[in-house]
Amino acid sequence: FGMALASSFAASFAQGGATAEAAAEAALCGGIGGALVVASGGAGGQAESVDDLLKAPTAKQRRLMDAGDELRKLLAQPTTRQSLVAQRFMNKSRNMAQFCPHGSRADCRRIAGSASACAKIHFKKIIKPWTDESLGDCSYLDTCRHIDKCKYVHYALDLTVEQAKYLNEAGVHNRGTDTKRINELAMKGTDIPAQWVHCDLRRFPLSIFNGLISVVMADPPWDIHMELPYGTLTDDEVRNLKIGEIHEDGVIFLWVTGRAMELARDCFRIWGYRRIEEIIWVKTNQLQRIIRTGRTGHWINHSKEHCLVGIKGNPKLNRNLDCDVIVSEVRETSRKPDEIYNLIERMFPNCLKLELFGRPHNVHDNWITCGNQLDGVRLCDDEIVRRYNVEFPGAKTETWRREQEAVVPLQAPPAQQRSFGDASGTSGISAEDSPWIPPSSAPGAAQQAAGPGPPPTAWA
Repeated sequence: FGMALASSFAASFAQGGATAEAAAEAALCGGIGGALVVASGGAGGQAESVDDLLKAPTAKQRRLMDAGDELRKLLAQPTTRQSLVAQRFMNKSRNMAQFCPHGSRADCRRIAGSASACAKIHFKKIIKPWTDESLGDCSYLDTCRHIDKCKYVHYALDLTVEQAKYLNEAGVHNRGTDTKRINELAMKGTDIPAQWVHCDLRRFPLSIFNGLISVVMADPPWDIHMELPYGTLTDDEVRNLKIGEIHEDGVIFLWVTGRAMELARDCFRIWGYRRIEEIIWVKTNQLQRIIRTGRTGHWINHSKEHCLVGIKGNPKLNRNLDCDVIVSEVRETSRKPDEIYNLIERMFPNCLKLELFGRPHNVHDNWITCGNQLDGVRLCDDEIVRRYNVEFPGAKTETWRREQEAVVPLQAPPAQQRSFGDASGTSGISAEDSPWIPPSSAPGAAQQAAGPGPPPTAWA
């Protein structure tokens, strides 16, 4: 303890009615505790607690604490390399379309007490002859499966001329009730054309991608013991998927919900992954509000989904660029937010990625999409094509080159007019958006040997 010379101030302590004994006691406390205890007298002041003074840090302790704070501050700062990586993926444009929290222009003017609405994007009601406004808003809004006859209120974007011009320049199409792309930001490192393979993933040899894929994203049709608008896989069928043969060093993003949470962890163990993170997708509706009436959930309505992240080996990736929460609008049944692609692209900007159980809307540059609702086969990597042809000698394909044709997704034709492309994948992408439905019966040995080409019509 630091020693304080209190004796020289004993006389001053006696002021205000303090006795010589009090002054001596103050001097003694000062000598022992290393602090001056000032005894105030009849002026109304109160003496500081001796215990508080004894607990006060010494000058040396304060120096050590200051040094610790400075060290923690330095450790928390990003390194030069981390700063450069973050700057590389930073949004270079500050333009962003924001939604008004009040919804319609009328509500915005009423709540703000203004003659005009704010400059943010608003919505307007869609009133049909069968609409009953007294019922209020539809719980599912633009995802309503009976929107053509629903009696509840639905909405569409209410854009000004300036907002419409901005969205046109941003390349946002199919507007009306479609708000999903307004605030999206595309992130892409390499520029590999989109690739896809039509196949039954329960039997497809995923080993043809071994050593060439760093990232896998999968959204299996889990059997969550609920009535769903699509077919599902049994627990054993999911466990037996050959995902563990894709790579020795890599990361998997696995979408789960409900009881699949525990099953997914079991799959990680079987496939050789170790769970390291969990991404949460908080679902919002068309009006950008959190969904309160989800279509799933045994006990509580689900307003979120989980994406478990597993790692195998020692892959190269960018760390700490994104957070583990995505707030995004729901769309078709089982369709996941587009933000997950940007998140993965920032983590793995210069490599080929694989998506399992994908559909036409999942086809992206830098990705190979596998599923039974895609049209034919289109592969751009010579080594993958070679391995594919070895596995399926009866349905050989050729390496696709960018200059051969432009990828133009087709509008979904009527069911009776829908046709599948050939194995060369030259017919484009069928835009069938129905959920993944497994075949009613497994293909025969002869058909499996011929390759995962276009299925019979019953698979659609």
